[in-house]
Amino acid sequence: QVQLVESGGGLVQAGGSLRLSCAASGSIFSISRMGWFRQAPGKQRELVADITGGGSTRYVDSVKGRFTISTDNAKKTVYLQMNSLKPEDTAVYYCKVTGRAGSNPNVRDYWGQGTQVTASS
Repeated sequence: QVQLVESGGGLVQAGGSLRLSCAASGSIFSISRMGWFRQAPGKQRELVADITGGGSTRYVDSVKGRFTISTDNAKKTVYLQMNSLKPEDTAVYYCKVTGRAGSNPNVRDYWGQGTQVTASS
């Protein structure tokens, strides 16, 4: 059984900062990619940022220069440092981890439960 536990969401004023964390527990291994997605009301879920096991990162254009993704591989944890938050960053943020678990040889995606981030104007 694999669980992803997210923390760090909340309410901040525009221009403020938050740091999201997502810790994977259980029998997950061979993690190839960890990332953050977000979904605002009435909109599709979108990739915010992700990072490969080798450290390559990618970001959606709207957060470049403001958000930073990082990992602690020993703790199977991914972080998202969000600075200079804008009202348009308001959404539920979900972490996703891609890897293998238990005796299943197939690679699959695992999702967190989501955490609300609200940047007020």
